[in-house]
Amino acid sequence: MEDFNRRQLLGAAASIGGAMAISSTTNGQESQNVAKSIPRVATKGNIKHSVVNWCFSKYWKGNELISIAKQLGLASVELISPQHFPEIKKQGLECAIASVNIGGPPFVKGYNNPKYHELVIAATKKSIDACHEFGFKKVIAFTGFAEELSKEKGAANCVKGFKEVIGYAEKRGVTICLEHLNTRDDTHPMKGHPGYQGDDVDYCVDIIKAVGSEHLKLLFDIYHVSIMNGDIVRRIHQHAEYIGHIHTAGNPGRGELNGEQEIQYPACMQALVEIGYKGFVGHEFIPTGDPLKGLIEAVRWCDV
Repeated sequence: MEDFNRRQLLGAAASIGGAMAISSTTNGQESQNVAKSIPRVATKGNIKHSVVNWCFSKYWKGNELISIAKQLGLASVELISPQHFPEIKKQGLECAIASVNIGGPPFVKGYNNPKYHELVIAATKKSIDACHEFGFKKVIAFTGFAEELSKEKGAANCVKGFKEVIGYAEKRGVTICLEHLNTRDDTHPMKGHPGYQGDDVDYCVDIIKAVGSEHLKLLFDIYHVSIMNGDIVRRIHQHAEYIGHIHTAGNPGRGELNGEQEIQYPACMQALVEIGYKGFVGHEFIPTGDPLKGLIEAVRWCDV
């Protein structure tokens, strides 16, 4: 990994520190002016970088993150409220993948349980409509927690549920992406998800195959795959035709993408280039230090 320009990092971090300090009183124009001092770091064009909103919402408001992403050279801000879609579009960015609002953690109640189908399908359609309006192309989905359902029954229920909504997605040109999550890390509600049924990446791919639509793909989260399955580069090649979106984070701990964690992200990104992946790579780590420095580091390391 190339050395960072430390002067740029420190200067940009100081600018954002100032933005954070005055965020409650500045207007949108002032936030954009602060963002203009941030260096562009996504430059090679092989990877379309995105940033996940929830990880940074304690540091920056939605429009601040959009301005920061734009200046860094990112192509998207994702998993953000549709109220920010107009500003994302205005800035020439995309929402690479949209969230689904079911009134609680979206990964708990999913497609594996028929008692949640009405709720989840309605919420998915609403998100599809919002994406369709602004020309965005992906919506997230989850199996849900097992709740004593067998793996086989949960998979069959997922297939049934997805078949009920997939035609709606197809007509609007939107792809639903099923995310695989880890169940091993029980230290933090967003570092791992004990009880989640889709904790095996091959299990999720088999559900996608059974539905049989080009508008249902896999959200291949490298962090979660590394914990539950490993063999990341080989799996990227193996499941190439089913991958619809990528997430990153450092393992262990879901922290920054740096030398203190075990995943070799340049090799993973090179594998994506090799399979001809044209989607987005969403950086979804939980900052443990300066958030801007961590985001710059993630983009630089993955910009192969």
